[in-house]
Amino acid sequence: MLTPTDLADLTTLRRALHHRPELSGDEGATAATITEALRAFAPAQVITGLGGHGVAAVFNSATPGPTVLFRAELDALPIAETSDLPWASDIQGKGHLCGHDGHMAMLLGLGRLISRGPPKSGRVVLLFQPAEEIGSGARAVLSDPAFAAITPDFAFAIHNLPGLPLGHVGLRAGLMNCASLGLAIRLSGKTAHAATPDTGLSPGPALARLLSALPDLAQGGALDDSFRLLTVTHAQLGEPTFGVAPGEALLHVTLRAAQDAALAALETQVRDLARKAAAQDGLGLEIEIVEPFAATLNAPEAVKIAQDALATLGIPCGEDGVPMRASEDFGLFGHSAQSALLCLGAGETHPALHNPDYDFPDDLIAIGPAIFAQIARDILG
Repeated sequence: MLTPTDLADLTTLRRALHHRPELSGDEGATAATITEALRAFAPAQVITGLGGHGVAAVFNSATPGPTVLFRAELDALPIAETSDLPWASDIQGKGHLCGHDGHMAMLLGLGRLISRGPPKSGRVVLLFQPAEEIGSGARAVLSDPAFAAITPDFAFAIHNLPGLPLGHVGLRAGLMNCASLGLAIRLSGKTAHAATPDTGLSPGPALARLLSALPDLAQGGALDDSFRLLTVTHAQLGEPTFGVAPGEALLHVTLRAAQDAALAALETQVRDLARKAAAQDGLGLEIEIVEPFAATLNAPEAVKIAQDALATLGIPCGEDGVPMRASEDFGLFGHSAQSALLCLGAGETHPALHNPDYDFPDDLIAIGPAIFAQIARDILG
């Protein structure tokens, strides 16, 4: 169990991380802070530079057994914080408004517990993942050659969730977070003087057809295995002027689905529509994928382990608040390990994730490590 001194230290560290947020791919100072904190726990190994700025600490036992990985995230968001808290972001336009600062503090709390009571078999890996917010961090970590030596048999993560009662856990087998990706669709024609638009080639009609047709491909509905949703998030035609007929158009759409295969099928439909719209008017076409996330699907075996741990601790658990339409860059870990993501309630009236007034509830810093440590004990002894 973490002591009052532990919790005070972890709260101070959490607030220091909150004060100096770093965006996806630029988490160097955050990773250095985490690395220094981990070395104090004397793990068998600390691996840095995983998939970018990722950090992993490995705690071994003397007996063969499974490898159990616990994950937190390093990155913040490009959102200006509006809080007037003493530890509010000191970097303009950036903020830890998803709680990754708190997730790091919880995982460091687990590090303290593991250092005092190492596993009796197997090993524990604490992973601090980069670039979660843009969906590239997990893929980069998993493809890093250094990760091969610590490939887990089980993987667990906790994400705080406003809207759930404080300390309540949302958990289920199967879908937890949707797969998603963004597509930037660029249509290219030819600009012309506004007085002679017939001498140019406007992408306006093609853009209009796409704006009308694309949303019909996927309109959401119940969040079950058939769920698919397409959201138009941005459209631009030409420049904000009166003297030029447009020659360029840009359209951003976000695709979501409950299954990776369904997302791939929806992407194919979007690309086909865009190609037809461009070809009909003789336009150039470029399509770029942005921020791809795999679906997060909890394995039944890992969920049962987590449920048993929560029961031992007397922590309430149910399917409240899950699954979610929002994406989470944890799903790829489940492609090679028995994995489970747990949603830990941040309070029913707590500001929502990604809101400018959000701050991680420090009361959760004691709960997260207790859950992780019980899971580790139940698997490894």
